Amino acid sequence: MRPGENRQKEEPELGAVREFMLKHYRHFNARETVAAAEAYEAFLARGGKMLVSLAGAMSTGELGIILARMIRAGKVHAISCTGANLEEDVFNLVAHRDYKIVPDWRGLSAEAEKELFEQGFNRVTDTCIPETVMKHLEVRLLERWQEASKEGVRKFPAQYLFDILRSGELKPHYQIDPQHSWMLAAAELNLPVWAPGWEDSTTGNMFAAHAMKGDLPNHDCVLPGTAQFADVTQWYLDHCGHKTPGPGVGFFQIGGGIAGDFAICVTPSIIVDHGIENIPFWNYFCQISDAVTSYGGYSGAVPNEKITWAKLDVQTPKFMIQSDATIVAPLIFAYLLGD
Repeated sequence: MRPGENRQKEEPELGAVREFMLKHYRHFNARETVAAAEAYEAFLARGGKMLVSLAGAMSTGELGIILARMIRAGKVHAISCTGANLEEDVFNLVAHRDYKIVPDWRGLSAEAEKELFEQGFNRVTDTCIPETVMKHLEVRLLERWQEASKEGVRKFPAQYLFDILRSGELKPHYQIDPQHSWMLAAAELNLPVWAPGWEDSTTGNMFAAHAMKGDLPNHDCVLPGTAQFADVTQWYLDHCGHKTPGPGVGFFQIGGGIAGDFAICVTPSIIVDHGIENIPFWNYFCQISDAVTSYGGYSGAVPNEKITWAKLDVQTPKFMIQSDATIVAPLIFAYLLGD
């Protein structure tokens, strides 16, 4: 049975996106996309919790427009992302009109790139982020890092950005509809957000520099990656159905890299390092990636490889969509939101 053939009779008032996908997405990556969306929806209907991981520059790609809706609709329950995705959603929130779009980005010469640099822009594919917004946010973050250092407070990177967003001090600077910021949505709902490898980001670089220059007494006010890993492990234990039987936790991975592997590693760690052998595995898995299976790369590894690493089980619904995440992820989310 092809995806959606019976559903067109059962659901006469389908959203336009869902109707289009059910009608046309019948084979190959397209069929896998619909199947992944249907399984995601079914998993949530059983009461499952979904963790979404964000690699690449999805925030600069403005995934927040629809991801924020997913969060507010209760269809995303935790996020693991790169430090870049963490901060770039906030950059876009307060400086969107100051960004520069380069349509012919593939044709840029080295000299043209140098010119962008001299104008104060950092390029992400076709989108150039102004350096000024980074410095604007740095001042506010430094104030909070210094205050936390004096009080002996330690927080995750995302929590400092949440504090700034919740304070309302950025509202006069908003340049997009705040409903389009996934970080604002996450802050509103106090969603768990982890940023492994945060030091590999603009704000992470800033933090290290301030500690080196003596603006901060040490690095202690920002909790390290190991503390974040302990936190995501505890979150998993609380929701995976280990103590109270239930549908467990699913994993929706956008791209690859550290954002994905960091979070999904909790199951082997619980089994091997904590000695809890009967822990449920992730009960849903979908990855959108254009990486190929070669050279041992994590991003291109097929889902079944994760069985050998105690991350997924044989029965876990598994989907691997080899395509552009900036195209596929919004389609799946629109399907789930009934657009």
